[in-house]
Amino acid sequence: MTFHQPPPPPDHRPEGAGPFGLGTPTGPGQPTRDRRRWLTYGAVALVSLLLGVGIGTNSGSADTGEATAADTKAGPRPTATVTETAEAEPAPTVTETVTAKPKKTEKPGPATSFSGEGEYLVGEDIKAGIYKTAGAEDEFGCYWERAKDASGEFDSIIANNNLNGPGRVTLNNGEYFKTNRCQEWKRVG
Repeated sequence: MTFHQPPPPPDHRPEGAGPFGLGTPTGPGQPTRDRRRWLTYGAVALVSLLLGVGIGTNSGSADTGEATAADTKAGPRPTATVTETAEAEPAPTVTETVTAKPKKTEKPGPATSFSGEGEYLVGEDIKAGIYKTAGAEDEFGCYWERAKDASGEFDSIIANNNLNGPGRVTLNNGEYFKTNRCQEWKRVG
């Protein structure tokens, strides 16, 4: 079996054109004028590309902080501002203790009015002075008694009385005052 190689495709280049369609060399190893022009323009384009890439990656003004002459003529550059928001710490709690000074009040002394039933020590339970009552609470009358002690003996009675209407009595410190079935007694002097 024999293999045949197909013939090369026909060359569609114009007569005298070189491999790139730029013409044929004028001498051995010499490119044509068109080819030289293409190489010159291609070389210039390649060098311009390399310089542009080199300048673009090596401007340095943003990285090193140095300004170039081109930077000063270019105008303001945009800047980006990043704002961080920190969480606020809670404010400290301030507690102020205020102690109010109590008003000076007089110690409650002996009463100046009291019930019509009971036995009272004048100067301790009730204040000395003149007392008045409206009279008896019921039909049996109001009984009062001044005594020198609380023994209940007949000899300890200084004065006593049964009232059907209003009455007054003068009480002195240290005496005992006993009252039964009387309305409220009030100090009047």
